[in-house]
Amino acid sequence: MPWHARLHLDYKQESARTVARFRHDGPLRILQSLYPEGDAICHNVLVHPPGGLVGGDTLDIDIEGADGSHGLITTPGASRFYRSEGELALQRTRIRLARGARLEWLPLEAICYSGCQAENRLTIEVEPGAEMIGWDVTALGLPNANQPFERGTYLQHIEVPGVWLERGRIDAADQRLLQSPLGFGGHKCIASLFFVSGSPATRARREALLAHARSLLDAHGLFDSAGATSPHAEVVVLRVLAPVVEPAMELLRQVWQAWRSELWELPASSPRIWAT
Repeated sequence: MPWHARLHLDYKQESARTVARFRHDGPLRILQSLYPEGDAICHNVLVHPPGGLVGGDTLDIDIEGADGSHGLITTPGASRFYRSEGELALQRTRIRLARGARLEWLPLEAICYSGCQAENRLTIEVEPGAEMIGWDVTALGLPNANQPFERGTYLQHIEVPGVWLERGRIDAADQRLLQSPLGFGGHKCIASLFFVSGSPATRARREALLAHARSLLDAHGLFDSAGATSPHAEVVVLRVLAPVVEPAMELLRQVWQAWRSELWELPASSPRIWAT
């Protein structure tokens, strides 16, 4: 029987403390709020107990941040899109931030199993004065387990309405895309890290983020398959291709930490669950 799970998560600032409240329907929820950086930043782990989606499953995630709030969201493990007999597996995430809110959206990778029919949609709406850092990581198959992505399709959609749209359909049969040096060049992991602002960032601010990303990239083993750009005054993006997830995630974490220090004068503070 297909699952249709929903989660609505609200961040609000109450007496200088960011508080998270949520409603859920079906197997989708958050764990206890944690404050490893103090009351101002609320860390949450988003949990989907079934561990993956099959054809017909839908996950709807709705996140809101009120003025002055700062939330950080991650997951305890990878999301999984399993083989389908034809029905679509769909994850939809909508993030809405009010003026003065901050959010860090840092889920672990989504794994596309061979035979999946999947869509992963992320829509970000930020009011002037709101900001977020987020990432998206996709793994095609399980190369280390000798389970290649040989059949199926995956649609990735990331959008800041009216500002930025990244949309791509990956078909396992499209060898020109997957193997060509003008496409993925045989890489099995596609990742993006992005900063989104509700107001145009100054050129100096955007250049500082690009400089951090490029400096860390130059010293990393993925220097020849990644790049950082600012496609709009409200967006800065680091895009990465990698043979497997681990080096891509390592690079994203390094740049994320540099960006949060540059943007918000915050130290590197990884979610505790990443160390378990």
